[in-house]
Amino acid sequence: MLLTRASEYALLSLDTIRKSDKPVGAEQLANDLNIPKSFLAKIMQNLAKEGILESRKGAHGGFLLSKDLDQITLYHIIKAAEGKPPAILDCTQYSGSCPNGSIGSCSISPFLHTFQNKIDNFLINLTLKDIF
Repeated sequence: MLLTRASEYALLSLDTIRKSDKPVGAEQLANDLNIPKSFLAKIMQNLAKEGILESRKGAHGGFLLSKDLDQITLYHIIKAAEGKPPAILDCTQYSGSCPNGSIGSCSISPFLHTFQNKIDNFLINLTLKDIF
């Protein structure tokens, strides 16, 4: 599965953060976007850990973008939010699993590999500047 709610919430949060001229806290984001705070906080921590966001502590703390919009790719956001690279199906190159137990002899594996590479390249070349 390519995108889950974690990716959706990450993108919605990044859109809100980019519009602000000051750090935005997780609680404010959760309230503004109607997202469960604990789930959103984990996503924000992952985005900060991956260098997409800068986290500031204190009374006026919160999150800021750590890079310009044209330097933040959708691939990087999805990977940070999901905790793994985006995959079109559970059995693609990143999952290491095959529902039929035949990962080495799967007749559609070459197609899936090619398809996944095309998706990866698209997401690597698509930045926040392109979508916002």
